[in-house]
Amino acid sequence: MWDAIGKSVFKDQRTLSFDYVPAKLMHREAQMKKLIMLFRPVLDSNFSQNAVLIGSVGTGKTATSKRFCIDLKEYGEKHQKAIDWTIVNCRQRNSESSVILQIVNHFQPNFPDRGFSIAEMLRILRKDLEKRKVHLVIVLDEADVLLKKAGSDIIYKLTRFGEEKVEGREFISLILISQKNVLDLLDAASVSTFKRTNAIEFGKYNCEELKDIVTQRAGLAFHEGAVSDDTADIVAEVASEWGDARFAIEILEKAGMLADEEGAEEVSVEHVRGAKAEAYSSITESKLAPLDKHQKLTLLAIARSSKGKAFVTTKDVESAYKVACEEWNEKARAHTAFWGLMKDLDTLGIVSAKKSGPGISGKTTVIKLLDIPAKVLEQKVTQMMSDEE
Repeated sequence: MWDAIGKSVFKDQRTLSFDYVPAKLMHREAQMKKLIMLFRPVLDSNFSQNAVLIGSVGTGKTATSKRFCIDLKEYGEKHQKAIDWTIVNCRQRNSESSVILQIVNHFQPNFPDRGFSIAEMLRILRKDLEKRKVHLVIVLDEADVLLKKAGSDIIYKLTRFGEEKVEGREFISLILISQKNVLDLLDAASVSTFKRTNAIEFGKYNCEELKDIVTQRAGLAFHEGAVSDDTADIVAEVASEWGDARFAIEILEKAGMLADEEGAEEVSVEHVRGAKAEAYSSITESKLAPLDKHQKLTLLAIARSSKGKAFVTTKDVESAYKVACEEWNEKARAHTAFWGLMKDLDTLGIVSAKKSGPGISGKTTVIKLLDIPAKVLEQKVTQMMSDEE
């Protein structure tokens, strides 16, 4: 049975996992540099440091913290500095005791999950750190969830952990990750250990940055030639509405799986549209329902013109629009009015209509479908128009 499945477009699908951290993070050099500057005292003077990473979902906060910690540990080893790190997902572990338990588990995987108080677990953690003479960087991911439920006492305890120094050494540094500024959720005693200048902002990725991320992951995850530049381009454009790299990677992986289901040798733009449609099928329905007849005819023309193509031009669509109008016994609108219909669909987020860039001769508008494969869209629009007759 396995032999009948055929060859896959993937060469290493695990590199599309959210847990995978590339050796180089695209477009997060500034944030990495600031973390390196902030944590220099950890290496130079055995001092603790704290930082807050703030940004929307999919802006690279968790990946950056992991890459930074991996690199910091490796750099420490080269310079005879014992540094280790651990990460806690505070959405999954949202109580003070469960967070401390997971940190203790980093050194003692079989440590019992019941029978020890928080104070006792912290003493055990201190003994582990003293024994190993290691500095531990603790990353609290989605820290706002923990703080809203359990309060900021845990932050106070961890940031004051180094007050009882041994041989002038501090043992714990903290990195808090949140979509919002968690400093506003800390009490005065806890926030005093953080500097507001230690907050690092992560903005949403733009389309060009997402294209670089998609291209990098495609090179890692797929066989050579399986993901074309046009395919990477439309994955990036689909995800650029949210500026979310996670969503882009999810769409890329799902598109690859659809290609495998068809036995295709490469991931096409239609596979990308299918992946997006599968993830957000209800969005398309809600967007199509309010359209008037000529908007639907324009969309039908775009669908017909786009089959197997990454994009089409205004000229392509206008020709197909006139044909569609004849089929449905409607008088085609003049060019200016037709252009208005195109802009309506772009504004509604059903298609993308942008001025052409490098690689396309002449000045024209490039139209791309984002939410749904051209074939499926043609069927949906045709069915909706037939139901309205």
